[in-house]
Amino acid sequence: MTTLAAAAAGLRLLSPDRRFGHVVAVRGALIEVEGLAGAAQIGSCVSLDTQAGRVEAEVTGLDHGIAHCMPFSEPQGIASGTRADLAASQFGLRPSAGWLGRMVDGLGRPVDGKGALPQGADMRLIKASPPPASARARVGERLGTGVRALDLFAPLCRGQRLGLFAGSGVGKSVLLSMLARWTDCDVAVIGLIGERGREVQEFVQDDLGAEGLARSVVVVATSDEPALMRRQAAWTTLTIAEYFRDQGLNVLCLMDSVTRFAMAQREIGLASGEPPATKGYTPTVFAELPRMLERAGPGLPGQGSITGLFTVLVDGDDHNEPVADAVRGILDGHVVITRQIAERGRYPAIDVLKSVSRTLPHCLSEEENAVRLAARRELSTFRDMEEMVRLGAYRAGSSAEVDRAVAIAPQIEALLKQGKQERGFAQDSFTALAALLETTDEDTL
Repeated sequence: MTTLAAAAAGLRLLSPDRRFGHVVAVRGALIEVEGLAGAAQIGSCVSLDTQAGRVEAEVTGLDHGIAHCMPFSEPQGIASGTRADLAASQFGLRPSAGWLGRMVDGLGRPVDGKGALPQGADMRLIKASPPPASARARVGERLGTGVRALDLFAPLCRGQRLGLFAGSGVGKSVLLSMLARWTDCDVAVIGLIGERGREVQEFVQDDLGAEGLARSVVVVATSDEPALMRRQAAWTTLTIAEYFRDQGLNVLCLMDSVTRFAMAQREIGLASGEPPATKGYTPTVFAELPRMLERAGPGLPGQGSITGLFTVLVDGDDHNEPVADAVRGILDGHVVITRQIAERGRYPAIDVLKSVSRTLPHCLSEEENAVRLAARRELSTFRDMEEMVRLGAYRAGSSAEVDRAVAIAPQIEALLKQGKQERGFAQDSFTALAALLETTDEDTL
């Protein structure tokens, strides 16, 4: 009787029917499926059986009984009339601690050739809601990043979300690898969204290294993959980070880049018939950005936290372009990486005067804040007079303040210069910076 009762209970949990439709049109990346009216929902999974194999797709829009679907892979072999099976549930993951040291795609499937992934007990939806704002914990203590420019001028705290804003080719990925290796955390979850395929192995083997990979999960969706897979990879990155956060761990979530996520969402929106708005970006782009970025941050009391570092590829070095402007308003600070500093050969090319951490000044001691502000004043004064000094239009002795800035600014720049294998420590950095300021004061006197 016990066996029969268990079987009956299991049968009651099964769906009483299996819904399927058929393809009626393919318009670019958009597949139109008929026959799923009343059953298909936004985000539902659809499987298409073709001669080239099974193609997984997601319902992204509904229009008068037609389900608009976008595939996770190239839609090869799809023809008019191809059967489309509707899955019983939406996409989800079962992450576990066994995922550490592994590389997965946007659907949580292994891509490193190391075999199947161990599955956890609980299913987690890929697109989830952040913790309630009224219940989540506050940002925690300061973290050491190993990068002197950040530790001194834009410190990072546990549970904070910081944006790295840069154009192409100015050292953004190298800075990210430094942060992945050296930032104090229990687990790192790294999302490589829409990046170059050749850089994946370089990042994992050369920059991250075996020691860094051992405590990390890397989610990969390269630039040649469909827009849906690139968007899904960003959500998967946050889902895995949330799993480890809920285990009470402090997670470092790195995403390179948010701009590629926004571009993927723009492709999906345009294919679904959304009107283009600001610079061609559809309205859903600016709705999805806060929903994704707010998932990082402190968890509920008793949980861990997700410290988020998100890169933003600014279009044409314009730091006021729509995605950069939207992300800057959501995150808890922004770090600006400029081409002018990179061209001078100072890496990481962080412009400390344009970078802001919204946890200041509370995350530093009174003495550290005094040193930071004094150094910023010297750098600001030098920047204002730099062109005149280079042209010889400024005469030494005209202003004691300018003379001091001219003497100390190059020394501060030298302190901020750092190789990708050279780790810095916050306390040592503040000690060295304070010594520079005191020495220059004595020389001036």
